[in-house]
Amino acid sequence: MIDSHTHLHACQPDDAALVAAAVDAGVRRMLTVGTNGATCRTALLAAERFPQVLAAIGRHPNEATGFDDADLVELQALAEHPRCVAIGESGLDHYRDHAPHADQQRAFVAQIELARTTGKPLVIHTRAAEDDTIAMLREHAGGIEVILHCFSMPDRLDECIDEGWWISFAGNATYPKAQEIAAAVARVPAERLLVETDAPYLTPQVVRKERNQPAYVVHTARFVAEQRGISYEQLEQLVEGNAATLFGW
Repeated sequence: MIDSHTHLHACQPDDAALVAAAVDAGVRRMLTVGTNGATCRTALLAAERFPQVLAAIGRHPNEATGFDDADLVELQALAEHPRCVAIGESGLDHYRDHAPHADQQRAFVAQIELARTTGKPLVIHTRAAEDDTIAMLREHAGGIEVILHCFSMPDRLDECIDEGWWISFAGNATYPKAQEIAAAVARVPAERLLVETDAPYLTPQVVRKERNQPAYVVHTARFVAEQRGISYEQLEQLVEGNAATLFGW
């Protein structure tokens, strides 16, 4: 199994224990995602330390305040690291008022172009900004592999599929009130499907009282397999192959 999106820097306990627990659960690869300069460097250090870990580097929209050329230069340097396999997470977040919308948009476009120049896939965060996010991707991200992490806009699924974007499901898909997301799980083309934790957030329902960690991706994966009417082993083979194709790991 794989975890296509986690944040080791924000998880507990330490990285060694998290990776060991994930391996014990059958998780062979995980992508740890930075959200600013400091956490991107931490993600790369984890990727250097553990063969199971690769890194994504980017500026989260909630941390995009004041994004400028110097920030882009920093991301460009970090993206050259051989253990960096993706750019992001980037995108738009209009749910929380942590960064001006103009700064978010500037950081978003810059990271789309960074994904293009590096040839790396682009990891997308969007919350309460679906229309703007889709419009900006359509305008700027043609020809880039786009990953809609923690997919949460099932009413736009057909549009996203038509664009050829990757769809990644996290633990929120397992929540009893998330029936529309659960239904979307079964409709994503097999060749565009991923699973993730977004740890330490969005713990799957069966262990929801716990703080999320990469090992818990197996619970979301079991749910996804059930929704799609396939075995866990079949899903495992599918998403491992997809992630290997996408991230080159």
